[in-house]
Amino acid sequence: MSRKALNVRVTTMDAELEFAIQQTTTGKQLFDQVVKTIGLREVWFFGLQYTDSKGDSTWIKLYKKVMNQDVKKENPLQFRFRAKFYPEDVAEELIQDITLRLFYLQVKNAILSDEIYCPPETSVLLASYAVQARHGDHNKNLHSPGFLANDRLLPQRVIDQHKMSKEEWEQSIMTWWQEHRGMLREDAMMEYLKIAQDLEMYGVNYFEIKNKKGTDLWLGVDALGLNIYEQEDKLTPKIGFPWSEIRNISFSDKKFIIKPIDKKAPDFVFFAPRVRINKRILALCMGNHELYMRRRKPDTIDVQQMKAQAREEKNAKQQEREKLQLALAARERAEKKQQEYEDRLKQMQEEMERSQKDLMEAQEMIRRLEEQLKQLQAAKDELELRQKELQAMLNRLEEAKNM
Repeated sequence: MSRKALNVRVTTMDAELEFAIQQTTTGKQLFDQVVKTIGLREVWFFGLQYTDSKGDSTWIKLYKKVMNQDVKKENPLQFRFRAKFYPEDVAEELIQDITLRLFYLQVKNAILSDEIYCPPETSVLLASYAVQARHGDHNKNLHSPGFLANDRLLPQRVIDQHKMSKEEWEQSIMTWWQEHRGMLREDAMMEYLKIAQDLEMYGVNYFEIKNKKGTDLWLGVDALGLNIYEQEDKLTPKIGFPWSEIRNISFSDKKFIIKPIDKKAPDFVFFAPRVRINKRILALCMGNHELYMRRRKPDTIDVQQMKAQAREEKNAKQQEREKLQLALAARERAEKKQQEYEDRLKQMQEEMERSQKDLMEAQEMIRRLEEQLKQLQAAKDELELRQKELQAMLNRLEEAKNM
């Protein structure tokens, strides 16, 4: 690796970026380069993650040189661009389409890999929005049974828990998918996130801790505060500390202290396995608390402008979508009319063919009747001839008798 330039690979949820950075490049300079490249402005939700020399996932420190951090030494250096903090309400806070897409892909991946627990019924509904986001409107001519066979749509746990065939799962998802007709792909992603954000494990960073008695517990850090969970249950917190009720948080060595605003309430003390875990917990707490306070203030001018621009872009997309839908509807009507004409023409042709067949059958019958009539006439003529001959014979016999 050159002393002057270092090769860096940054993986987002849907792309892979490569940069050359200097020995002096800070975490923020690299982060800024990434967000500029992908066109992201809602930078406050995101961070750069790397695997450290001990194999743990760690967030890059923005104001420290990249090379002075415990990044696993390889060429290129590997980083993951991920959401570090989550909004309280996706519909209110996510502005840009790219922000929405990155959150959607990250949350979907977490649900499918079971990092976020999701019940079976909700999994099927989420899958239907994921299909709408990827494939657009359901079209029975294009999307026949088996179309979704290669899509990863449900957590393996859900598939294993229920005795249903792939075809039955697909049919369940398709039934919901058809309900989303006319929904923009971005709106489908938003609906996905609006449902996902109500899942208990959504947006929670979990850390293994122990209380004073040495009992193994989980600490959960999220947008609304801190929660303590029992070791076997990450879904239902036993103790909660909303940000609005926390006066101070601090740590000393492995000991971490949460001081409530209510001075009569006791401090909550727990212990992390390593000091650096406490550093990570504190950094996540500070970032989440900062965003918590920011949400409760008026939007900055920059955010107001971003929201206005996003509304304009959404309206333009909606108008374009409506034009497209009108054109498609007109085309469908024309195709339906053409089909009706073709069906009517086919019907008339079949009727003509039937009439032609009936006419030919009638003509054949007339021919046979005429043939039979000729045969009858010939038989009649033959009979009359025999009668005349018989009469002549009788006359001769009568004459002979009289002689």
